[in-house]
Amino acid sequence: MIGISKLYCGTVEASDPLRYGRASKELPSHLLQFSRDKKPVVVWNVTSACNLRCVHCYASAGKASTELDTRQGLELIENLKDYGCPVILFSGGEPLMRKDLPKLINQAVRSEIRAVISTNGTLITRDVAMELRDLGLSYVGVSLDGLQEVNDKFRGMDGAFAQAMKGIYNAMHQGIKVGLRFTMHRGNVAEIPKIFDLMRAEGVPRICFYHLVYTGRAKELMEEDLTHEQTRDTLDLIMDRTKAMIDEGLGVEVLTVDNHADGPYVYLRMKEQGDARADDVLELLKMNGGNSTGLGIGCINWDGDVHPDQFWRHHVLGNVTTRHFSDIWDDPDNEFLQKLKTKKDHVKGRCRSCTWLDVCAGNFRARAEAATDDPWGEDPACYLSDEEIS
Repeated sequence: MIGISKLYCGTVEASDPLRYGRASKELPSHLLQFSRDKKPVVVWNVTSACNLRCVHCYASAGKASTELDTRQGLELIENLKDYGCPVILFSGGEPLMRKDLPKLINQAVRSEIRAVISTNGTLITRDVAMELRDLGLSYVGVSLDGLQEVNDKFRGMDGAFAQAMKGIYNAMHQGIKVGLRFTMHRGNVAEIPKIFDLMRAEGVPRICFYHLVYTGRAKELMEEDLTHEQTRDTLDLIMDRTKAMIDEGLGVEVLTVDNHADGPYVYLRMKEQGDARADDVLELLKMNGGNSTGLGIGCINWDGDVHPDQFWRHHVLGNVTTRHFSDIWDDPDNEFLQKLKTKKDHVKGRCRSCTWLDVCAGNFRARAEAATDDPWGEDPACYLSDEEIS
């Protein structure tokens, strides 16, 4: 994650994470990406069931299939607590379709693990929102692809936007922090200004703009990824709109996700603009460390399979029904996992000689493999010029 509001707009200073010793269990959530120990944030896809059929779903979700039962889920959370995982992101499919989700959230919160959910928002009724509030849920991330016409097209259901907005209202009315999740591609990039307008009008305090990763059903959208020039223009737009909102006193948090070239791009833009904070931003980017697959983020599938991240589902590291997650994640004999933990030593092509390697860590490996059939090949979504990386 690249915090546009944190870095470009100065809502976080380089000294802020240092005050906490950069230990993941001690850092507040908005500084977690700067942790030193990189205890993994765990994305747990608790179910494959979903009431929508989104064209870019990395999990190809739809019908329910075999999933960990409640007892296995509670045991998993206990192991994640003992291991020191700071956050569990309950995802899917649609996590609210799993009937025992409240029990799992309650166990996480009681274990002092921050519990968040990633949802399409359509199932957050008033009663569901009240229950999530009472459980102590930290955050709800609601996926939107634009306003009504565009969102419903990509979500595969008429009325999905209206239902998601009702879910957002219900959660916010109960005092739950809500943010938006927006996956960028050519079919919806023109919606970004409208999404900023929506945030302003409705008081939504957070948004994550995701770069497209070509896995799951999103493989079909590979040719719809933004061009490098479109990506640069879009990042400029996101930075400008974020700064305008913060300058007006609106306490928004804006992040981009899954393209770590965004970090150097933000820094270089600040240098070009003569921003005195540019060098401090570079220090924060070094703390961030770039791509954290296999290190600071991991994924557990509904059937217990462990993946390096939520997009790399064909790489199975083990299964939590037979081994603890902690044992799988620290397995010294898993050659692929160990390479991921030192990925900067293994990337190829222009990534290998890039001056920003310590900041980016070779960008997004799942996308590189999807495009080149080589997990260590070049990420085609890197939009920095040869001059900018030399």
